[in-house]
Amino acid sequence: MKDWIGLLARLVTGGVWIVAGALKLPDPSESVRAVRAYDLLPEAVVPTVGHLLPVLEVVVGLLLVLGLLTRPAAVVSSLLFVAFIIGISAAWARGLQIDCGCFGGGGYDADATSKYPWEIARDVGLLALSGWLAVRPRSRWALDPVLFGSSHATDSAENERNPHVEEHA
Repeated sequence: MKDWIGLLARLVTGGVWIVAGALKLPDPSESVRAVRAYDLLPEAVVPTVGHLLPVLEVVVGLLLVLGLLTRPAAVVSSLLFVAFIIGISAAWARGLQIDCGCFGGGGYDADATSKYPWEIARDVGLLALSGWLAVRPRSRWALDPVLFGSSHATDSAENERNPHVEEHA
């Protein structure tokens, strides 16, 4: 059962990262503007972060969906969600009314204050899924055991024959 939860966590979190990054890739200046709107980073690093973030999001998303390097990708995913939660919380606490830029966009948003709690809740949920994968990266239909070898296939087959084995692992 835990392997199926891992698969669901990989597909949901990875899918969100792929969509978020892919929507930003066509217009990197918009991503830079969104990062700048938070007013948290030194101006010297804002363009670099704004240009690299969408690429990183797509790469992390692909790794999670494929189940490749799952633990490192999940750790990076967790760190990004922590950073986004801090960024949105800081904007909210300072009274900034900005679009989070999570799926493109960015800049002033008159309704931002009402969106912040939902954006934080969404990111906390995705952080929990990423944390699950960082602690327990093994899941169904992942490339990690195929490429790097493990007893995953044997363990899974054993768990199907005797579901109580996983309980004691």
